[in-house]
Amino acid sequence: MNDLLKKAKEAFQKNDLKTASLLLNEVIDQNPNSTEGFFHLANVFHVRGELGKAIKAFSRVLELDPHHTDAAISLSVIYNDIGKYEEAKAIFEKANSHVKSGQGQGLSDPHLNRKFSLKHYELAEMYASYGRYEEALFEYNKSATLDPDNLEIRIKIAKNYTKKGFTSKAFEELKRLKNEQPGYMPARIALGLLYYGNGNIIEAQAEWQNVLSREPSHSEANMYMNLSRGATETTVNI
Repeated sequence: MNDLLKKAKEAFQKNDLKTASLLLNEVIDQNPNSTEGFFHLANVFHVRGELGKAIKAFSRVLELDPHHTDAAISLSVIYNDIGKYEEAKAIFEKANSHVKSGQGQGLSDPHLNRKFSLKHYELAEMYASYGRYEEALFEYNKSATLDPDNLEIRIKIAKNYTKKGFTSKAFEELKRLKNEQPGYMPARIALGLLYYGNGNIIEAQAEWQNVLSREPSHSEANMYMNLSRGATETTVNI
């Protein structure tokens, strides 16, 4: 059994989904209550885009083990993707409560934290699309805490501050990100746009020039530099 699971995982990692599926079905045939078998088979279905089958398989995992947090988060993400937001929210909140109470698979699991981060990010994007920036900021900050390596979230936070009219907070966020990650070019691009939108052309150009000194062919930096040289008014927003 363990050997079959190991081979199935190896096939999945090699993107040999057909072999992985065959092996996992064999695991399930031998043990109809194998949470691992159903969980990995659900992931195969998910990658294939067979969402109905993925939902059934993840649901089966949760029938066998209601505290299988990774399956719950995966199922929640699928429901969110297909527009079943209430179902997604209910599963997500239940999984979140299991983790907080210590019943889940562990708060320190980076893979699990990234899944939680993704869910918070998706909720933040939804709130932002409806102009609910306060709630979006709350979710973006949760997402950033859970996955600090995802630097794009920090830029989203700055954008939302700008949308709320908190320009100084947006500057603080981007300057802090730039200082912490000097090689992360999107932070400098965004900071330049924020300067430019506030009429600080020289500061904006300094940020974009810094990008070009590192990456001379950077398309965005080149475009904004050219725009700033010929612009007569500052209408670009972060």
